[in-house]
Amino acid sequence: MTTTFTHKQQAVNSFNAVWDLLDLNVRTNEETEKMIHLAHTSFYHWTQVEGHTAKNLSIGYWQLSRVYATAGLGERSMYYAERCLSISLENEIDPFYIGYAYEALSRANALLGHNDRSIEQAEKAMEYAKEVVDEGSKEMLIKDLEEIKNKRN
Repeated sequence: MTTTFTHKQQAVNSFNAVWDLLDLNVRTNEETEKMIHLAHTSFYHWTQVEGHTAKNLSIGYWQLSRVYATAGLGERSMYYAERCLSISLENEIDPFYIGYAYEALSRANALLGHNDRSIEQAEKAMEYAKEVVDEGSKEMLIKDLEEIKNKRN
């Protein structure tokens, strides 16, 4: 029996599989590589969904940046964080997603040892966090910013 997935189903399945790997405290090299491939797979399939939005792309770029940061690949993380911010600002999407674009930049800068830039980006992210209406989403963003701050110290 052959199962056919739509691009949206494949994008969602791959996205969720990335989270399973991100949630691990320790990953093997193979799991890290799989995580990277799955993030790219998810992003690609989102771009193939008819009617995909700037928000979908922002989330995909953010996940790519997070995956590369988790893998210790700061330059790649920075590239996708910049793409995330660009698409988020150009399309004026919700403050939550713009805040997370700045969070990705802060994380990438911290990884690259650019602490002043990391702090600056975290402050911008916090400004957007203040505009987030949903308390759970706001807390999640603030928690991630605190995690970056603790890694910088």
